[in-house]
Amino acid sequence: MISRFLLPLLLLTSTIRAGNWPEWRGPSAQGHANATGLPETWSETSNIAWKTPLPGRGHSTPVMWGDHIWLTTAFEKAATADEVKQRLASNTGDQPLVVLSSVSLHAVCVDRNSGKILHDIELLNVKDPQWAHQLNSYASPTPVLEEGRLYAHFGAFGTVALDTKTLKVLWKNQELHVMHENGPGSTAVLHGDRLIAHFDGSDQQFIAAFDKNTGKVAWKTPRSGEMDPRPQQKKAYGTPLVVMMNGQAVVVSSAADNIYGYDAQSGKELWKIHYGELGFSMSTVPVADDQQIYFSTAFGKSQVIALKYAGLKTPEIAWRNNKNAPKMCSPVLHGGLLFYVDDGGIVSCVDTKTGEAFYRERLGGKFSASPILADGKLYFCSREGVVSIVPAAKEFKILAQNTLDGPIMASPIADGGALFIRTDKALYKIGK
Repeated sequence: MISRFLLPLLLLTSTIRAGNWPEWRGPSAQGHANATGLPETWSETSNIAWKTPLPGRGHSTPVMWGDHIWLTTAFEKAATADEVKQRLASNTGDQPLVVLSSVSLHAVCVDRNSGKILHDIELLNVKDPQWAHQLNSYASPTPVLEEGRLYAHFGAFGTVALDTKTLKVLWKNQELHVMHENGPGSTAVLHGDRLIAHFDGSDQQFIAAFDKNTGKVAWKTPRSGEMDPRPQQKKAYGTPLVVMMNGQAVVVSSAADNIYGYDAQSGKELWKIHYGELGFSMSTVPVADDQQIYFSTAFGKSQVIALKYAGLKTPEIAWRNNKNAPKMCSPVLHGGLLFYVDDGGIVSCVDTKTGEAFYRERLGGKFSASPILADGKLYFCSREGVVSIVPAAKEFKILAQNTLDGPIMASPIADGGALFIRTDKALYKIGK
């Protein structure tokens, strides 16, 4: 039985067959997996079907179509000491950064059954790329899959469409530029013939859509909301979500200090809500049920906010919760409950109607990856390589905690009886 909480999104994703994981947050764009019978315990020596070392460096979540798993990675060429000094002269932040002379951006295909790397294809080669935060990578945005095509978005470095059968690049677009400051982070989403992505830099901020068939910019809409005047507080790394509002497909797009709604086909701004200053650098995607949209304002005055949208032309703020709001990890909805983990490992379960917490408990560790829901359980992956399994219920309980070698920055995916997890060095298939 289909839950009414997923209906608005399933209407938009009805052409995706069960078993595929076409984008960052899965078939429903909500972090929900169809998998059942996943193992609860594993280690480097047990319940591992295969482990494949990965070339390059990247944080993108794997995507899957049939027996093929795709991910992106970056091959980095270090800059000289003089290049680093020159490139960082304009940096206004105080965070540890990675500075390169060049970066080669690749798509890698892995066989789902054997773990064998089938293809490693260079998509872009960028000279003197912008610096990136030490916690970020040059291949952090997750690619998007549909039958026969992979769309790989790398922020201001470019966007590429690849034919997954012939392995030929169908188009490239490198005409949209912003200063990310900390490297690319926003993942693109596919709706109809539009590939939609955020470009929220410190210098300019807009949302744009590519024609998926030609790669040409179909529309580009500047952010119109009031923002903090400081450049560092204007940037964001969020990902849009498409929902149905009053029979219309609306792109819900969270950015610095504001959340917007756009017409998915034309890019026309339909509404915006100024939720307050000091909401910036979010790396999350909203989630939605048939009544409300839920999102995090990330850095600054971190809050989780619920917007009532059902039957309204412009959504209204239903509630705010300023405790343990996530900055990097997207939330998960299930049965009238909203689950999320903050960067410091505090997991929260709140009532979607009121925002009141049923619990706030510590998992331990630090978190960048977004959790997924599978078979009534939540899977949280930490930067220490620990995967915590918690029931998707009002009562908190840690069912298991399992450790892999290396940090986990990418979100897990699941299908059938298997869980697929990317660490900083390898891709695992966990299952019997």
